[in-house]
Amino acid sequence: MMQDTNSIQAIENLISEILADTPDIFLVEIRIKPTNNIKVFLDADTGLSIERCVKINRAMYRTIEEKGWYPDGNFSLEVSSPGVEEPLKMLRQYKKNVGRNVEVVTNDESKIEGKLIAVDEDQFQVEQIEGKNKKAVKSVKHIFFDQVKQTKVTISFN
Repeated sequence: MMQDTNSIQAIENLISEILADTPDIFLVEIRIKPTNNIKVFLDADTGLSIERCVKINRAMYRTIEEKGWYPDGNFSLEVSSPGVEEPLKMLRQYKKNVGRNVEVVTNDESKIEGKLIAVDEDQFQVEQIEGKNKKAVKSVKHIFFDQVKQTKVTISFN
């Protein structure tokens, strides 16, 4: 196969074709290791099931073989959704996670934790609650995307 930028572009084009009839699924990231291990991270506005990942993986695998991108068949392909530990990378992922708790690390390394309550093109809002019960005070932080180093969804076990 070609160099990485070309192969990433080729994989991206292939994914666009395969996802053409499923507009709720979107590409988050492609990683290709020197060992021809191709990792494709997809997400969906409605959540991405394992069955859908398997179906997309099969379609991609078949096409890569038919096109002879790796003539010796020396490649592996993984299609999955980004794990919880992966930071949010796209506006669509922020929108999809409204209502969930997030931890934001800003460019100056400060941390903001709270509930993601709104998202628009250049910023998002995180609701924070300080204090407990009757003394609880809600505040809303407006955070611009260009101030963000990373945002992760946090899972709370209550």
